Amino acid sequence: MFDWKQEPHRRYNPLTRKWVLVSPQRTARPWQGQIEPDDAARAAEYDPECYLCPGNARAGGVSNPNYTATFVFDNDFATLQAGTALDRFEQDGLLIAETEPGICRVVCFSPRHDLTIAGMELADLRRVVDTWVEQWGELGRHPVINYVQIFENRGAMMGASNPHPHCQIWAGHSLPNEVALEQASQKAWREERGRCLLCEYAKLERAAGSRVVEQNESFLTVVPFWAVWPFETLVIARRHMAAIDGLTSAERDGLADILKRTAARYDRLFQVSFPYSFGFHQRPSDGEGHDEWHLHAHFYPPLLRSAKVRKFLVGYEMLATPQRDLTPEAAAERLRGV
Repeated sequence: MFDWKQEPHRRYNPLTRKWVLVSPQRTARPWQGQIEPDDAARAAEYDPECYLCPGNARAGGVSNPNYTATFVFDNDFATLQAGTALDRFEQDGLLIAETEPGICRVVCFSPRHDLTIAGMELADLRRVVDTWVEQWGELGRHPVINYVQIFENRGAMMGASNPHPHCQIWAGHSLPNEVALEQASQKAWREERGRCLLCEYAKLERAAGSRVVEQNESFLTVVPFWAVWPFETLVIARRHMAAIDGLTSAERDGLADILKRTAARYDRLFQVSFPYSFGFHQRPSDGEGHDEWHLHAHFYPPLLRSAKVRKFLVGYEMLATPQRDLTPEAAAERLRGV
C-alpha cells in the first residue's frame, strides 16, 4: 500500500460520499499567511453588558430571569418563524423557492459568563444534555418540524456574537443539506449491507486506535479518516441509536463526559479557548423510524498551526475539492498528547 504519511492521496467520506485531498508532504512548507491577534482577556463570571447573563435585558428588550442552571428562550432575531405558511415557487425548473417555517431557540448552558464546555462541572453539563433531549423532543413534535439541529458556535473566529456559554437550536420543515447527504448515505449502506455505517466505522476505529482521541463506555471521539479541518473530530455513540432521545441515564452522563474531555483537549492544544462549530446529526423528526441513522456529533475547529493561525477553504478547495496537509492520524496523535 502507498505511504499515506508521505504521499498525496484522496480519502473518501462515506457519510457524504465526497472526497478530500490529503497532501502530507506540504507540512514542511513555511507559513506566511494570516496571523490572528491573541485574545487573552479572561471573561468575568458576570457581565452587566451581556444580553445572555441572568437578569440582563436582551437585545429585543426582554429581561432574562435570574436563572441558576440552563435557560432556554425563543431567539429574539430568529432565522425561521413558526407562522410561515408552506408555499412553493418554480419557473422552468431553474428558479425554485420554497417557504421554510421553523422555530429557533437559544440555550444558555450556565448563568456564569466565563465558562465553556471544557470548564463546566460534569453535573452542570449533564443538565445541558438533558435540556438538549427535552428540546429535541418538544420541537420535533411540532407538526411543521421535520428536523431539529442543535449546534454551538464557539469563539469570535467562528462568528459567535456573544462569549456567554450557549448554543442554538434551529428546527425547520426541510432536511438541511448536510443532513440529507448523510441520511442518503446511511440508508444506502444499510440497504446494501444490512448493517449500520457508523456502527461499523466506530468498530474499525477502536480496533485501529491511531485516530482515536477520547473514549468512554458510551461514546468515542476520533479524528475521522476523511477529516477536512486540521483538528476536526467526530463523536460517535458506541451503541446504535438514531437520536438523542435514545440515550439512557448513564449514556447522558457519558455524553457530558466525552464532550468535556474533547473540548478540554482542544483548549490544551494551543493553550487557548479553542474556537469551533459543534453540532449533532441524528434522525429527522418526521415520524419515521429511520433506523439507518446513528447518533453522532461533529466538531469543526478552524485553527491550523497555533492559536493565531487558522485554515481557510479557498481556491482549489472552493472550486474543486477540500484539501489538508496534516494527516488525520497526525492530528489525533497531537490531540492525544495534550
